[in-house]
Amino acid sequence: MRLLLPAGTTETALIDGISAAGAAPELMAHTPSADVEILEYGEPVASPVTPVSPNGCPTPAAVTRAVREVVGFDVSVIDAGLSRPTAAPTVELGAEPGSDIRVESAVPDANAAFDRAYDYGASLPDDELLIGETVPGGTTTALGVLTALGEPTRVSSSLPTNPIERKRRVVEEALAASDLEPGDCDGAPLEAIEAVGDPVQPVVAGIAAGALESGTEVTLAGGTQMVAVAAALRQAGIDAPLSIATTSFVADEQGDRLREACERFDCELTVTDPGFDGRDHVAMRRYCAGEAKEGVGMGGALSLVPDGRMGEVRDRLETVCARLGIDDDEGAAETEPRTESDATAEGTRGP
Repeated sequence: MRLLLPAGTTETALIDGISAAGAAPELMAHTPSADVEILEYGEPVASPVTPVSPNGCPTPAAVTRAVREVVGFDVSVIDAGLSRPTAAPTVELGAEPGSDIRVESAVPDANAAFDRAYDYGASLPDDELLIGETVPGGTTTALGVLTALGEPTRVSSSLPTNPIERKRRVVEEALAASDLEPGDCDGAPLEAIEAVGDPVQPVVAGIAAGALESGTEVTLAGGTQMVAVAAALRQAGIDAPLSIATTSFVADEQGDRLREACERFDCELTVTDPGFDGRDHVAMRRYCAGEAKEGVGMGGALSLVPDGRMGEVRDRLETVCARLGIDDDEGAAETEPRTESDATAEGTRGP
């Protein structure tokens, strides 16, 4: 099994109050670059921050890395609009960082990114693929795309209390900036992404479309952001079998809405509970309190854990958190940037 991880950024993430993907807005652009290093090497090696929420919840990359260390799977990282460099090896598809969706064109190269990603997905030799994502602000852009497509709209959040009304106001402003009404992009998903999406979306959709049409089994590893991708694929006429794998944290927040959305887009749904409520560790407590919930392929990775081995994943998550500087005794995490010399001196480590 291979996990593909498109990683990118959008200036939408800088809008106040819509994302917890980083302890401070000025550090958020580093989050995807650090996420892919954590997944590849077990900790940041060039990125100057460890992504944590303001309350100290570690990035889902820590969970996905813990699963990888327990069960093992291959990873390929795709640069889908990174705005900061990363030491992790990446596949370059020419994607650019996304603009704030409240400008006229948030992803002007959406069509080209989709086409390049399609060719890449079609060329892969794998029989099965998990496709994840890391892009701060991605639930807001997902809401934008779903609204532009005229699909039922409800998305998750990395925050304990979903600021859904704030997101809807942002999407209203974004649609107005692109001279669109809800549903105006029905049947034209790349137009929706270009107007109010993020650069990770056409890359995920393109890879999935190319892989599916070449006969590869595809699971979208994520929550409501992947629902938006599934909607785009179905509206693009891709009717091959498709799955979504997410966490119990997303499913609990969304209730019946998630299952109904998967039924609408003819997607098999897998929900995995990692059993974090059985551990008294700051990271697991924050997840159980409703932070982060999903991202960096977390739900898909957890779905790979064989019966009886989830306890090993929880043990390993504690090890990964210690490596990341997350001190359970104090509930503290490394949120301040390291110096450039610190990052450089650490060099690169093997997986």
